[in-house]
Amino acid sequence: MKISYNWLKEYIDITETPEELGQVLTSTGLEVESITPFETVKGGLKGLVIGEVLTCQKHPNADKLSLTTVDVGGDRPLPIVCGAPNVAAGQRVVVAVPGTTIYPTKGEPFTIKLAKIRGEQSEGMICAEDEVGLGEGHQGIMVLNTHLANGTPAAQYFNVQSDHVFEIGLTPNRVDAASHVGVARDIRAAKDRPLRLPPVDSFKVQKVTRPIPVIVENAEACPR
Repeated sequence: MKISYNWLKEYIDITETPEELGQVLTSTGLEVESITPFETVKGGLKGLVIGEVLTCQKHPNADKLSLTTVDVGGDRPLPIVCGAPNVAAGQRVVVAVPGTTIYPTKGEPFTIKLAKIRGEQSEGMICAEDEVGLGEGHQGIMVLNTHLANGTPAAQYFNVQSDHVFEIGLTPNRVDAASHVGVARDIRAAKDRPLRLPPVDSFKVQKVTRPIPVIVENAEACPR
């Protein structure tokens, strides 16, 4: 059975990391067989930030390259050599700073490093969508329409979601836990935290005739 870490948070407060929560669940009898990270974009766009191209001029030693300076919210603008034909001053762009590992749509991931390109220092990369796993386009860099501050994580702009999925080996005697609410109940029992049940007001039950009457003789013992 697969259970979402984020979805569980809708029903109960969770302060544990996915790994710590996995130990809690296993201790309650819900054996966690694996925990798998999930991201809507591979790599989660970690290390990618929003920047602004401050200056752009032709590379003195290469016809198809440009020398840019890009404000990424740091102490100083970064000099970046860019090969995109559409790069221009004033653009808001996605920048991979040195040390960032990017995951292209095709090919293997690679890490951005400080480099000299045709004799000019380059301290990052202005990204096209296919270079960071956001699409197939490689006609030029992504030009954004945003008022977010320079240095804002690109994951925030693109609303990248991440989660962890628990694979639980549910035994036949624990059908009560065969749902996110059921698993949240076990966490409540283990951690003594309040449970937030999902609202059911929109589910209307039609009036039906019950052939067998149900009489609750002790409403305190059976509050239904």
